[in-house]
Amino acid sequence: MRTEVVSEPGRADRANEDFAAVAVPASGQGGCLVVLDGVTPPATGTGCLHSVPWFTARLGGSLTELTVSAPDLTLREILERAIARTADAHASTCDLSHSRTPQATVVLARWLSDAVEYLVLSDSVLLVERADGSVAPVLDDRLARLPRSALATDALVDATLRNKEGGFFTAAADPSVAGRAVTGTLPRDEVRALAALTDGAARWVETFGEGDWAQCLALVRKEGAGGLVERVRALETADHRERARLGRGKTHDDATVVYAEL
Repeated sequence: MRTEVVSEPGRADRANEDFAAVAVPASGQGGCLVVLDGVTPPATGTGCLHSVPWFTARLGGSLTELTVSAPDLTLREILERAIARTADAHASTCDLSHSRTPQATVVLARWLSDAVEYLVLSDSVLLVERADGSVAPVLDDRLARLPRSALATDALVDATLRNKEGGFFTAAADPSVAGRAVTGTLPRDEVRALAALTDGAARWVETFGEGDWAQCLALVRKEGAGGLVERVRALETADHRERARLGRGKTHDDATVVYAEL
């Protein structure tokens, strides 16, 4: 088995709000990967005393531990429990009902002796390479389906779209959001490799159009997870003057890639 984890902040003067982990039990009978993309809060606040990195570290840590230690739980049940654990850690000090309480996108995958299970919530992506060499992206495309006009202001998004029916969902403080995640199971012998990307790394495909998802995974295999992030950074730097045209709010975003060859 080959695994790689690369997570790079978008700016040197800001903490990385992503989380990434790969865990392989001592038994060697399986493993998991976890990727979270923390949602950058607005300047107006979140109702929480804690930072987004605080939140993603706790949620990601719980997801990693539960995914490895509780094979009897489904991935949705694991996400539900991890959200509840994290909420309990700061419910007494923070307003968890605030629309911008710390939150994150989630990619979770677990491989067992006979199956590969996956879960995706919000706009990070999981790439699955099948035994025949084909690559399929697992996407929760609710946010992408919304018209750009609906995302005009943060206030409008918070009031009408964030974690609401007809909008999109992230892992925040409500455990029931786990039921909104995209999930599935594949036979273990039909999966050759997995790659999980936050949207900062997925820009290579989604923003710059340098290739399709299959070419993206091939790039990670050949040049490593860091190679993909380096290419994204070069593209961002080259066209920073065209941010508005391309619809990018940030020149550089936190970028995380986790790769596992099974």
